[in-house]
Amino acid sequence: MIKISVAIIAFNEEKRIEKCLQSVQEIADEIILVDSLSTDSTPDLGRKYGAKVIHQEFLGYIEQKNFALDQCSHDYILSLDADEALSSELLKQIKKLKDQSSLQSGYRFNRVTNYCSHWVRHCGWYPDSKLRLIKKGSARWEGVNPHDILRLNDGSQEVHISGDILHYSYPTISSHIDQTNRFTTIAAKASYDQGVRSSTFKIVSRPILKFLRDYFFKLGFLDGRYGFIICWINALSALLKYSKIKELQDSKEI
Repeated sequence: MIKISVAIIAFNEEKRIEKCLQSVQEIADEIILVDSLSTDSTPDLGRKYGAKVIHQEFLGYIEQKNFALDQCSHDYILSLDADEALSSELLKQIKKLKDQSSLQSGYRFNRVTNYCSHWVRHCGWYPDSKLRLIKKGSARWEGVNPHDILRLNDGSQEVHISGDILHYSYPTISSHIDQTNRFTTIAAKASYDQGVRSSTFKIVSRPILKFLRDYFFKLGFLDGRYGFIICWINALSALLKYSKIKELQDSKEI
């Protein structure tokens, strides 16, 4: 039987992490919870469900997730965020994998986001295919903070399996706006450091193009009023990112 370590990073996630921890109880041979010095009951909840809690000051999304991978002791690792959980179908599929004698290097599955109690099936948010179950040492987190992506080493094979990760990311519209503001600050700094530059044209055009793509071409209108709201906030994200990059540019010129 294959043994699986579950790797989770968290900071002040007491309102959401129990769903995550409960969902992996039947398939986790080890739970590694890397906690970024939470001030709430997140570490205690982790211990309640048998997790090994490791306190680590936040290194950045990519760096923190790679740190979590390195703490795992089993040959296969399931990497989850604290606001994610396994659907019953995905749990069933992972149970089947555990009964096999050997597995591929990586397994990918879709993620569906719960937005104000509505499951979002369009807006460019679904199917949100994610590589999350890997053979230890076969993949690392990469990307540009805060948009991390798990990538397999060259030559490694992956398989897509059925079932969804349930993403409980946005309980309110305000939480979406707050996260957008935080993430665009991080993304603007990371992009600027990589040489990306902005302009008035980008500040004006990118939000418009983003809304048109997500609402019309990605069928966001089929998600009703929440689809409309999501697509406008997605457009706001583009506006803020390129405005903040321009702000960084201007500050360097002073």
